[in-house]
Amino acid sequence: MIPKDPVMLLSFINLKLRDYYSNLDSLCEDLDLDKTELEEKLHGIDYHYNEERNQFV
Repeated sequence: MIPKDPVMLLSFINLKLRDYYSNLDSLCEDLDLDKTELEEKLHGIDYHYNEERNQFV
């Protein structure tokens, strides 16, 4: 289960990307998440996925 609060979600997703996944697509596929929904939710708190850093910044 992933956090619903956007700030907690940001922390959770960045931790998973850093420690377990090489990219956002792999994370979304493995955790059965809608990539667009995830990006929109984090965009709402002004964070965007950076492929080079493999994290939301």
